[in-house]
Amino acid sequence: MQPEELLRQRKRDWERLEKFLMRIERDQVRSLSQAELVEFGQLYRSATSDLAIAQRDLPQNDVTAYLNHLVGRAHPVVYRGEPLIWRRVRNFYRYGLPQLYRELLPFTFVAALLLFVPWGIAMFVTFWYPDAANVVLSPIAIEWIRSGHPWWKELNEANQVGAASIMTHNLGVAFQAYAGGMLFGFWTVYILMFSGVHFGTVFGLLHYYNHAAPLYEFVVGHAFLELSEITMAGGAGLMLGYALLRPGLYSRRDALGVAANKSIRLLLGTAPFLILAGIIEGIISPSNAIPAPVKYGGGILTGVLMYAYLLLVARKKGTETRD
Repeated sequence: MQPEELLRQRKRDWERLEKFLMRIERDQVRSLSQAELVEFGQLYRSATSDLAIAQRDLPQNDVTAYLNHLVGRAHPVVYRGEPLIWRRVRNFYRYGLPQLYRELLPFTFVAALLLFVPWGIAMFVTFWYPDAANVVLSPIAIEWIRSGHPWWKELNEANQVGAASIMTHNLGVAFQAYAGGMLFGFWTVYILMFSGVHFGTVFGLLHYYNHAAPLYEFVVGHAFLELSEITMAGGAGLMLGYALLRPGLYSRRDALGVAANKSIRLLLGTAPFLILAGIIEGIISPSNAIPAPVKYGGGILTGVLMYAYLLLVARKKGTETRD
């Protein structure tokens, strides 16, 4: 069966089932009348049959992914009653989040290239031609770097106010990278490349004046988490832009809806990583009482643990993604 044929024949029933699920998730099962409950069960059984056909004939198609998600939402309502919130959260972090991250990995990889390639180029150019920093950095920032002034510590001072400010800033950068996808991804590309050029210029100039070591010691504790979250947000933004540019069998609105559902789940699921990065940056990174080797070791360990979770968990064949 072709995707167009399946969509034409069954899309109306799927939308009807999704509307029932939205009512149940908002107002619980008792919001449906007896006749609607019977219809809900019939629609669920039909959707499971459609999913089986899609998995057989269209294993890599977006229709199959949509049906898998739809049936996964309806299953606990039919067989186990309304699931407890803690169970859904547990199953999401046990199965859904790492699988979702790997599904969006191509977009995240492109986002990482857009951030780190300009970073490397700007760092190289600035190290060999320090006057190039005048194009990117303000005169005050250049003077601070030349004198070795530790400006990065001034926002922190190892207190809760500083930590809250850092978390807000990090969330703001990630949000811009994500929201830029609504402009067909062009703003996302700009944010990632501009950030890469800015960071590369700063580090290139620091290396030129031989003042880079203190900043490396400061950022290493939170850099893996923070930069990874920004690339994930950028990847999510690129996926939104791709859905608008290449909607495939869907209308642009429907394609954007599918992409937004996946990207929002990924960003909300990984938000604790960014919050943790902000806490480390506001409290641990500026502390003079913590030795540099501990900061380096802690930063590397958090990065290894995060990617081990995202890349290795729930890889067993047949593992289901559950809400």
